[in-house]
Amino acid sequence: MLSKFVAWVKNDPMSVFWLAGMAGTGKTSIAVSLCRMLRKDSTVFLGGGYFCSRSAGSIARTDVRRILPTLAALLADQSQEFAEALTVELETDRRVGHKPAIEQIDPLLRRPLAALVTSSCPIVFVIDALDECADERETAELLKLLADFECAKVKFIVTSRPEMHIRGTPISDPENNTVLHLHTISVEEVESDIRHYVCGTLQDTATATAWYTDSDIELLVKLSGGLFIFGATVLKYVLYRDEDEDRRDRLRKATSAVATRTTATSAIDEVYRLVLAEASRSDALDGEEVERMRQILACILTARMSLSVEAMAVLINITPGRLRGSLERLHSLVYLPANDKQSGLRVLHASFGDYLFERGPERIRVTHSLGHDILAGGCMRRMGQDDLCFNIARSRSSFEQNLETMVDWVPLSLLYACLHWAHHIDAASDRSAFAEAIGRTFRTKFLFWLEVLSVTGRLGLASGILRIAASAVSRLNDLYVLTQPAAGSSSRGPTVPPRRQYLHRVFTRRYQQEYPSHIPVRTPVRGKGLPRLPRFRAVVLRPHLRRNRSNRQPW
Repeated sequence: MLSKFVAWVKNDPMSVFWLAGMAGTGKTSIAVSLCRMLRKDSTVFLGGGYFCSRSAGSIARTDVRRILPTLAALLADQSQEFAEALTVELETDRRVGHKPAIEQIDPLLRRPLAALVTSSCPIVFVIDALDECADERETAELLKLLADFECAKVKFIVTSRPEMHIRGTPISDPENNTVLHLHTISVEEVESDIRHYVCGTLQDTATATAWYTDSDIELLVKLSGGLFIFGATVLKYVLYRDEDEDRRDRLRKATSAVATRTTATSAIDEVYRLVLAEASRSDALDGEEVERMRQILACILTARMSLSVEAMAVLINITPGRLRGSLERLHSLVYLPANDKQSGLRVLHASFGDYLFERGPERIRVTHSLGHDILAGGCMRRMGQDDLCFNIARSRSSFEQNLETMVDWVPLSLLYACLHWAHHIDAASDRSAFAEAIGRTFRTKFLFWLEVLSVTGRLGLASGILRIAASAVSRLNDLYVLTQPAAGSSSRGPTVPPRRQYLHRVFTRRYQQEYPSHIPVRTPVRGKGLPRLPRFRAVVLRPHLRRNRSNRQPW
């Protein structure tokens, strides 16, 4: 398989290779192995790779707009010539990394690549699991751009499931691009690759006397039905035990459980069912412990970025030790970082999340709203704690520039809460239930929340977060604000009707005095005025103040 890719890179005139396959067929394994092989090949230049993932717990890994900037940055790290050309483009437009792919492709890749004159070998970019990106429209747009990319020395290798929004793009046209569907590969070739993987894994863990036989390997390969994820999950389940006899029993149990299944998908479902059934046995866990496991899994699957064990425990309101204990039996399905403070808590494969949401056993099945309910409550509770406070970055002056080291003062659980509270409330089963918590938190901590966003370089997200929250709790009567510019403001965009209600917290003269560097004003600094920022209408905390606007003090 890998030799086919290398031959294509060196000899085929087409610029895009699309590897399509259903979940668990080994697309990511192939992409990783290919990157390693190309890195060692002196006749090929690996420009960079981007591995999209829904299960990694990171919003960035599902954001189409991060792909081209990342590839450009990886190539710039390796080529001074490319880096210099890219720098010229970035000086012209420093916001290009946040724009749609159609506005990124020329300044980030096409024009800088055209400036390369010393490179003669093909430059390869690998993009894996593109179907796991959140925005289908922008994903399709990116694929159209790659299919139309005209540069003889550049090759793109893309892997994905054959989803409709991907099949409908020019990338699926075999006349202009190379297309390989994994299900069209001969069974013998796929089984040979899986056999090689299984044998290598077992040999690395074998003791003086092998606890498995060749027939065990052959049975596991046959039952896999062409799914790499099946073999990988079964081996993780089996090798979790240290004793040879326990491993032998687990292998026998796993293979016998799926022997009667007729499809590869039902086979991996049966492995998931087996692991979950053993992890939630009534003689090992009581009902409360099973429910805790279910809630933790729901939160892992709905989290919007990769969290540490410690951060997730804080948001769920349990101890890290209890969280680890709840997931200890799911070692083959969930990755637990060794260090409680290290990010990376996630399920090992997206298909496990699909199984839990759609086909899992009733006792452990989860819903999207369950995870959002728990995390929404956890975010509001976390922001209500004392460490969301004035000068969280411990600056010596409110005029001091934010430094990269200041981010270290913000705990991961607090950062997550400040960034994602509104998204979880918007997806919760009862959004209005959080109205009181929102009002209680932001009556005293709104500017502290803004400070966290500012210190971490995310202040530009504030208005978007508030708009999401506003739409989620639009029926509140005791707390609202206009987050759009006031009538007569010099900012761009249409004037918002005064009666339109949004969630926000009040700006008053008292806060202007306490936070002089955070209020948008026009002040001369070294002979230059600060750029004029939009003015915002004040918050109305009590309905009767709306009827007597003369009581409000002007800016």
